Amino acid sequence: MDFHELRVMTIAQLREAAEGVEGLTGYTQMRKNALLGHICRHLDIPMHDHRKVVGIDKSTTKRQIRELKQQRDAAIAAHDGDELKRVRRHIHRLKRRIRRATS
Repeated sequence: MDFHELRVMTIAQLREAAEGVEGLTGYTQMRKNALLGHICRHLDIPMHDHRKVVGIDKSTTKRQIRELKQQRDAAIAAHDGDELKRVRRHIHRLKRRIRRATS
């Protein structure tokens, strides 16, 4: 059982699952978010979805973003609006590329 499977369960299904978890009490009175958290902690299940980036090199793209952020700071200090706009757009495009490649 993983976090995604638990997250899509109804509260009734989560309560049934909680019956089998040793040491978990008070689950009949909990709301879904609290119950989900307690079940994950008792079963040592990470509470976030791991997503894979497919088709691009994420570390290279993130390095480019860090370099562009330095250029952005320099453009702000120099009051260069055109350069600032160009760098911000480039950062935005790279971040969108990462989001699109995330499955």
